[in-house]
Amino acid sequence: MSDLHKDKPHRRERRASKALSDASHGFRGKETTGRTKDPISTVSYIDELGHSDDNARMVTTMENTYQLGPTKRFPVPAVTDILKDVLTSYLQQEKYEAEWSQKITKTTCEVIRARVKDLMIPRYKTVVLVHIGQLTGQSMQISSRCLWDASNDTFASYSFKNSSLFGLATVYAVYFE
Repeated sequence: MSDLHKDKPHRRERRASKALSDASHGFRGKETTGRTKDPISTVSYIDELGHSDDNARMVTTMENTYQLGPTKRFPVPAVTDILKDVLTSYLQQEKYEAEWSQKITKTTCEVIRARVKDLMIPRYKTVVLVHIGQLTGQSMQISSRCLWDASNDTFASYSFKNSSLFGLATVYAVYFE
């Protein structure tokens, strides 16, 4: 066999390995848009009201119970009372200010979430939403959409008004199988 035929497979391997290495590095020389290899979110809307990355969550493993429905239903009247109590206590004597409303919205969400969690309702995940706005004659429409099991999932809502602002709090309870 000639030397020309022996070198042919080696040349193919070199070309293939060069193509693979170029593809795996993503041709960094052509990047002029300022993008990084790994996208990182630069926007965060959560203020540290008790959240810290230092405390790692304990991972609990649970075995299947094969339970398709809740043993204890989500108590909508009790949660509505919590919403009424929190909104009236925090918003009763207040006047609307834009920066203040951002802070009090987050605070009321945390308080409502903690009080609902104190009810210790098993196997329900909760989502708490609070909206605070100024009463100046304008209208506002709030809507939400999600996957919903009508037989097990539910929600509680309460709206509050005083002379200068309104507050709307909603707690969604989604059954976790």
